[in-house]
Order: sequence, then C-alpha cells, then structure tokens
Amino acid sequence: MTHLTHAHGLTAPHLPQPYLIFLGETEDMAYAKTARGLRDWAPDACLGEFGCRDGTGTVGLPSLSPRAARLRGAKAVVIGVANIGGAIRQSWIEPLVEALDAGLDLISGMHGTLRSNDPLRQAAERNGRRLIDLRVPPANIPIASGIKRSGKRLLTVGTDCALGKKYTALSITRALQRQGVAAQFRATGQTGILIAGSGIAIDAVISDFVAGAAEMLSPAAAADHWDIIEGQGSLFHPSYAGVSLGLLHGSQPDVVVVCHEVGRDRVKGLEHFATPGLDETIELTLRMARRTNPHARCAGVALNTSSLGPQAAHDAIAHLSQQLHLPVADPIRGGETFDQLVAACMTAGSPSD
Repeated sequence: MTHLTHAHGLTAPHLPQPYLIFLGETEDMAYAKTARGLRDWAPDACLGEFGCRDGTGTVGLPSLSPRAARLRGAKAVVIGVANIGGAIRQSWIEPLVEALDAGLDLISGMHGTLRSNDPLRQAAERNGRRLIDLRVPPANIPIASGIKRSGKRLLTVGTDCALGKKYTALSITRALQRQGVAAQFRATGQTGILIAGSGIAIDAVISDFVAGAAEMLSPAAAADHWDIIEGQGSLFHPSYAGVSLGLLHGSQPDVVVVCHEVGRDRVKGLEHFATPGLDETIELTLRMARRTNPHARCAGVALNTSSLGPQAAHDAIAHLSQQLHLPVADPIRGGETFDQLVAACMTAGSPSD
C-alpha cells in the first residue's frame, strides 16, 4: 500500500535518510536551494545526486543512479530544486518513477504534490513506497492577533529571493548556541524543514493566515529565549511580497537582519525589476515591522559575497558597513565581522527612529 504522508503540524514526518538528491534538468544552481541547503547543513544525510538525462547541474555530490544509491544505503529521493511556481515537471516523472522502482521513497517540498501525480502514485503503490509532501500547512491555523509574545525573535529579510536568508538564520542560530544562548532555528520553507525536522512552509498557507502561522511557529517563550526565524521572499518582490509581509507582522521581530547579494541589482527571474537599495529596504522593513513590534530594529546586513575572492569580499563588507553605519558580514565566511553582527543582534535597547 502507498503511504501518502504530509507534514501537518510543526513537526515533519519521519524522514527516511540518507538521501539521494534529485536535480531535474536545472542548470542555474540558484534554483537548487534545497539541494545546496542539505549539502551544506545536513551533509551526513546526503549520499549523492542525480537528475534528468540532459541535466548538467551539480551541487558537488557523488553522481549516483537510484539503483546504485539504494545499494549504498539510500532510503529516499529528495527533490532538490525549487522552480518558479513549485511544479513537478513532466520531464521529472520518468527518473522519479525509476527511483520508486529502485526501492526509494520520495520527499518533495514542491507546491505541486506527489500524491496528485498519477504516475508517481501508481509507482509508489506498485513498490510499496512512501510519498512525503512537506509543503502542506498544519490544520487550524489561527488568524493573527498581533498580541505581543514573550521571548525574543530575529527575522532574516532580504532584497530578493534566493540570496541567503536561510543560511544567515542558521549561521546566527549556531553562533548563539555556541555562546550558550537559548536559540532555536524556525524553518519557514521546505529546505529548512528538512534541516530542522520541523517548521511551516509559510508560502503554502492561505494568505489570510500567514501572519497567524508565523505566530504559531514562534510561540511565547522564556524571556531569554531567541527564535531565529527564516525569512521568505522580499517586501519588494512583485510576486512574493505578500508572504514576506505576513511573516514580518506575525513574527513580531525584535531584530531584523537584512540579506543581500553582491551584484544582485535585478530581481531574479523578473529582471525587468531592479532590486531595492539597502537603505530603502531597512527603512520599509522597520516601518512595517513596527506595526506589531514598535521596538523592532535592524542589527545589520548579511552580505552574500560568494561571487568574490577573499580580498574583494573584505573590501565590499568594509565599504558597505561604513556606508550604512551598521555591522555587515558574510555569515558563510564568518570571522570578526560576523562576530560583530551577532553581537549587534543581541544588543539590548530600543531602536532609534
């Protein structure tokens, strides 16, 4: 019998590991966010990668067929790409059926569900495999109240999508935990859920309930507890700003960290729109955040410098910090500038207007 599993509630279902990561025919690795996130933050769970016959993209994992991966101990295939719209493409069906026939379960965070695809459902039934859909919100999400909750919250926000909000949140969480601070990463996307084992895919929530889902995701906590909430989209994104605003209002962040990528001057996938400036991003974010938390403040900027060499990255960080009069750091590079950004996140006091 086929097992159709959903991630209802805040805790994801038991996820069979290790994984074989499916990349489809993706060439632009910016859309392989799930694959890259698992490679970087759950490497022990990643056995290899495979894709469509004409796919050339890679995240640097060993290339394995589903059958070879199964022989090496793989338990499931994770769809590692997040295309625009979140659809399971027709070109993926044959390799995913091959994975099911090889004895692997399927895990997906796409908007299009595995269970609604007849060939995949039939192949799972034939092989007695599980179809696990992560992008299914919990039942009975409340309408947001806007009532202040105890505990501290940090939300990562951005000038665009796919530029480092999840990595920044994970890096800050890890840094705080190493300092002995009670801190927990709160996942709001499918990759974060796979890494953390819990969360809500916030962009799958009906729009009226997004802020309520954010309140549900980060409930009242001890006064010294920090929830580090993974941001989604951008307030300036023509397609996804609604999700970003609902998450911002429901999170009621005490602190925001603005994420940006060096050289990203056009919205990815919508290049006819320019990305906003960082001053504008900080100003609008705080104006919107202070609707539900009047004391929200910006601790600084997480700058994705992956396209630069070490010296160029150092110079870009220093220049932007001087320009904004705020801490700026690349969380992946770490170092003294990142330590300063983390310290700024923890600084007590009300923001200046």
